[in-house]
Amino acid sequence: MPDHDRIEGAAKKMGGDVKEAVGKMTGDAKLQAEGKADQVEGKAQNAVGGVKDAVREHDAKH
Repeated sequence: MPDHDRIEGAAKKMGGDVKEAVGKMTGDAKLQAEGKADQVEGKAQNAVGGVKDAVREHDAKH
């Protein structure tokens, strides 16, 4: 099962994608910027979860 950070990070990135798109459609630069920030945060959190998964898999094999 994937690490909780991976799931939460992916959800945050998707939410950021939506915010950015709505910001573009409505001309709301602040919402668009928030969406981009959420995407970056989500990607980072997903990466942390990936590292945790790799460590857990490595420990399980050894």
